[in-house]
Amino acid sequence: MAADGRDGKRANVDPRMLELLACPLTKGPLAWDPERGELISRAAKLAYPVRDGIPIMLPSEARSISAEDVLPPRLGGPAGST
Repeated sequence: MAADGRDGKRANVDPRMLELLACPLTKGPLAWDPERGELISRAAKLAYPVRDGIPIMLPSEARSISAEDVLPPRLGGPAGST
């Protein structure tokens, strides 16, 4: 099954859109997981799917993830820059 669950092409997220999106529960930042085609909220421990290039930002559609599944923080992101 493809990362986006549709036509066999891997989902991709525009980096500019990623900067604008926030977790609907925590209002915190999201990280892109290209392996699974999901947006990860570390604070909520949820993975939001991306289907046909469209993030599905509904908590009811998100997958719960464990601490081991959470990606390491992005380097050089907005939080680390001064």
